[in-house]
Amino acid sequence: MPTEETQPQALEAIVLAAGMGARFGGGKLLAPWGTGVVLDGALAAALAAPVRRVVVVTGHEAERVEAAVRAFSRDPRIRLQRAADYAEGMAASLRCGIAALGPEADGAFVFLADMPRVPADVAPALAAALANGAVAATPLFDGRRGHPVLFGRTLFAELLALRGEAGAREVLARHAAHVAFIRAQDDGVLFDVDAPDDLPQA
Repeated sequence: MPTEETQPQALEAIVLAAGMGARFGGGKLLAPWGTGVVLDGALAAALAAPVRRVVVVTGHEAERVEAAVRAFSRDPRIRLQRAADYAEGMAASLRCGIAALGPEADGAFVFLADMPRVPADVAPALAAALANGAVAATPLFDGRRGHPVLFGRTLFAELLALRGEAGAREVLARHAAHVAFIRAQDDGVLFDVDAPDDLPQA
């Protein structure tokens, strides 16, 4: 009979897609990228991760973003969740995503919707680090911390207490001794679309 330690982890993914993209000039997540839009890359990475469900948190232009999610995939694991207070900043979207998780979730990957080049091999390595006792795991490329970040359940209460634009950096800093940093081979863990110049040129 398997022991508790050998039971598979119950992991979920959160895609933060509620922001206004003000520096981009608006409409960032729906800007053309490859054969689709910027948002598609984060959705693909989240769906490829070892997760039972993908919670997509929307806010700004929620109807258009949700339509883009449905156009990309009808995977039954996807759940759309609106953050009514998204204008507060990233913390509001993160709180919304964490609150939507089931009580059985052992951990949650947090993907940023404006990062379309996250490599698919990163998430399993982060999951392995969590299974080996880390409270969170994050990829590193060229010495810089990237995304997605995988948070263990023990940090959920702290994530729910965040406010404003701080995001989860302060939570990771408090627990740095128990965070696993996984070397990534692709700078897609760092690349985000911040301005129109970041889009591929035709």
